[in-house]
Amino acid sequence: MNLNIHYTFLPQTNAEAALGFYRDVLGFEVRNDVGYEDMRWITVGPVDQPETSIVLQPPAIDPGITDAERQTILDLIAKGVYSSVTLATDDLDGLFARLEAAGADVVQEPIDQDYGVRDCAFRDPTGSLIRINQIV
Repeated sequence: MNLNIHYTFLPQTNAEAALGFYRDVLGFEVRNDVGYEDMRWITVGPVDQPETSIVLQPPAIDPGITDAERQTILDLIAKGVYSSVTLATDDLDGLFARLEAAGADVVQEPIDQDYGVRDCAFRDPTGSLIRINQIV
């Protein structure tokens, strides 16, 4: 039996900015772009990994949450502490240079961590933390 990560979800508060970051800067392909009323879900993923996707979704839209809970979620997103994802690349320094040149919000430059990983970190346009590990 195989068990794989198929979708993960990250909030996006500006669909065009999210699309620009994940498609144009990170180089992910757009797999789906669905709108409903004033909301938009964009599914992206690595070109060579069709089984793994990130769904960029409108935050705090569940009808089962209260207005106060919704505001708490939006406040956490604005602080950049609500969500994160870790990616991996075989060229960390090259990808870092590309992201930095594109104006991405740098959180941490490439560094060799004490726990054995070389990585860097950015925030996407919504504030989600994007860590990127060097594939060894």
